[in-house]
Amino acid sequence: KVELSDLTPEHRDNFVKLVEEGFYNDLLFHRIIDGFMIQGGDPDSKAASANQPLGGGGPGYTVPAEIIPELMHLKGALCAARQGDAVNPEKRSSGSQFYLVHGKPVQTQMLDQLQKQKGFTYTPEQLSAYAANPGTPFLDQDYTVFGMVIEGLEVIDVIAKVQTAAQNRPVEPVRMKISMI
Repeated sequence: KVELSDLTPEHRDNFVKLVEEGFYNDLLFHRIIDGFMIQGGDPDSKAASANQPLGGGGPGYTVPAEIIPELMHLKGALCAARQGDAVNPEKRSSGSQFYLVHGKPVQTQMLDQLQKQKGFTYTPEQLSAYAANPGTPFLDQDYTVFGMVIEGLEVIDVIAKVQTAAQNRPVEPVRMKISMI
């Protein structure tokens, strides 16, 4: 169960629209990296062959970045995938692809280094949150976080452990079904 953030209304509303249309049903989690994240939402994955490259599909539009300092890449964060900075300096999000953070334990030294490199400051509460939870803080302030798993976090652990092949694609398909409650 994921709670969407009201701090990112364009991402929230887009995700709700796609879920209500049934867009995500039967799509694959096509990129899984244990200790990092699980990614899905590529419509090309619905009928993809085992060797078909995935990760480039979408609904034909992007969503403007809504990067909010309070929303961090803690384990369970729902985040928008996007193309890299070289081709996407505005950090616009994919219209449909998302990832759920699996993450690794975070060291204080890493957070200190990130703050210096990226020029932002974590609040004491954020530092405590990373001290207590795994995450991927190196993605903070670069990708839109628009929700958080509030129930069933162990599902991410199970998916993150599946066997993968080339391009971090699961050997056995991991399909999604998403609905609003």
